[in-house]
Amino acid sequence: MKSRKCVLFIISVLITGYVYAQDTTNGYKYPTYKGLVMAGYQGWFNTSTDGAGRMWHHFQRRGVFAPGSCEIDLWPDMTEYEKQYPTDFKFSNSKTATVFSAYDKSTVDLHFKWMKDYGIDGVFMQRFVAEIRNASGKKHFNTVLENAMQAAKKNGRAICIMYDLSGMNPADVSLVLNDIDELNKKYGLLNKDSIISPTYLHHNGKPLVTIWGVGFDDGRKYGFKEADIIIDGLNKRGYSVMLGVPTYWRDFGFDAIKNDSLHTLIKKCAIVAPWFVGRYDLKKYPAFQQHIKDDIAWCKEHNVDYVPLAFPGFSWRNMNGPNARAIDRENGNFFWQQVSGAKDAGAQMLYIAMFDEMNEGTSIFKCVTKSYLPLNPRGVFVEIDDSLKSDYYLWLAGQAANWFHGIQGYTDKKPVRN
Repeated sequence: MKSRKCVLFIISVLITGYVYAQDTTNGYKYPTYKGLVMAGYQGWFNTSTDGAGRMWHHFQRRGVFAPGSCEIDLWPDMTEYEKQYPTDFKFSNSKTATVFSAYDKSTVDLHFKWMKDYGIDGVFMQRFVAEIRNASGKKHFNTVLENAMQAAKKNGRAICIMYDLSGMNPADVSLVLNDIDELNKKYGLLNKDSIISPTYLHHNGKPLVTIWGVGFDDGRKYGFKEADIIIDGLNKRGYSVMLGVPTYWRDFGFDAIKNDSLHTLIKKCAIVAPWFVGRYDLKKYPAFQQHIKDDIAWCKEHNVDYVPLAFPGFSWRNMNGPNARAIDRENGNFFWQQVSGAKDAGAQMLYIAMFDEMNEGTSIFKCVTKSYLPLNPRGVFVEIDDSLKSDYYLWLAGQAANWFHGIQGYTDKKPVRN
């Protein structure tokens, strides 16, 4: 039986040129991040009647979710959602615009179905420390994670836990480690024989956990000491660690704390993942690409894996005002420029920001195009060209995954959809 599986595997590689991340003998499907394209999954949207008790969480601005007062810069295409919630927004034909809640199992199921349909390998599930330290926040994110674990298994998608330390207090260090212990007890993350979460992402033979938000020069309450305790705690428990750091972590540029302790922490981790959102646009990226190449060279020298980031565009005008900075999507050209740039630089894996982040205008999931946006006086929405259709960025992300899987024929020229 083993020899037959080996022959089939070799045939598959010869046909596709892609060594798919799979090891069923250890009970899990994704033993490495290498060769994969993953996205971040916020999962933080609530409505006033979804049962979570969090009101219009991440939809509202200053307590109000209505035309001229919201925090989302894209509007979701609600065509396929089982549960829909009416809003005060109207379309030009006077029909009420609806939104989803991430708290609903049907929402998460649909999102993971899309990942499978378009070929995106999976997602990093955000767990915001500032939210899970409160009962309502922990209840919400535990519910979203449970639904995501089931959906990932059903759809064969990779899934990984990512702790966002933003807003963390020094005393919350034990909260993070206790939380991962609770999740391990529930999902058997460290049990190689467990089939509770067979698609949980591994790296270097261990389940991967991401710690995001270390080394940023923006006045955070926690520092390297707290991050060190968390990283050591995860390593001792038997996890591989991916560390989310500033763009200029290597050379201590404007967004990074100028302290060698950051490099010391990175060397304790399996993967380093810098945050690029907002650092460049279509015109500035070519010069920035050298930065990625230099990052990769540093990582090879210090035996750390590296994952660059790609984002489709950026906007937070409804959050910060209509004159706030935005980065145009350029009809997908900007996103593909980063995908091809990462490949050219020698990247072996890719992180997409983000799957569902409507607040900063980076979401790749289905959002309505220009002609189908609800009316928003005194506000503004990202206008995706009608010719691209609402699923265009899911499709384009899937093309990126094909390229990283080793499928031939992709170049720096954006693929054309048939």
